[in-house]
Amino acid sequence: MATYAAIAATSEAIIGLLRRARPKDEFTKAAFEVYQGDNFESPMDEGISIYLYRVAVNGSRRGLPPTTGPDGRRYRPPLPLDLYYLLSAWGKAYDTQHRLLGWAIRELENIPIIPSSVLNSTGPEPDVFRPEETVELICDPLSLPDMINLWEALKPKSSRPLSINYVARMVAIESQVELHEYAPVQTRTFDYGKGPKA
Repeated sequence: MATYAAIAATSEAIIGLLRRARPKDEFTKAAFEVYQGDNFESPMDEGISIYLYRVAVNGSRRGLPPTTGPDGRRYRPPLPLDLYYLLSAWGKAYDTQHRLLGWAIRELENIPIIPSSVLNSTGPEPDVFRPEETVELICDPLSLPDMINLWEALKPKSSRPLSINYVARMVAIESQVELHEYAPVQTRTFDYGKGPKA
């Protein structure tokens, strides 16, 4: 299971995948950035941004079992998270936006399962994810009212860019709290013979 840096590592891995795969001869000026809310006030001229707008506990996998470390010690169950991203294509001309978004969607669809080697290579620190771990990245379109509400909260000063939503599923953050095992209780003694003092 991943450490608490898994959210940052996942964001960096997604934008890193696009940055490395960029067709340099076509998108010569394109930037690739992880955005915060403030970035929408003065966005890039051309490129792709991803914005993490929601983090939720994965309800279907909430009851994961405790984990066992390499040394055999047991720890509290991991917390499975789903990370919701807004991917936006920026450009001064409409055709630049269209081409960037089409390319980015196709590129992310080529790698729907992100392996730990990618997740660990671009993150804030090494070895955030264990070697056997992966993160599933799937397109998760919002309804039109939800998308409008999201843009109302962001309030970009320029026009709204072409955007699409993704969810990174099952980012499981491990616990550092050890579970201790004790021998089962064999007998219990109840002293009913003594009455209250007079």
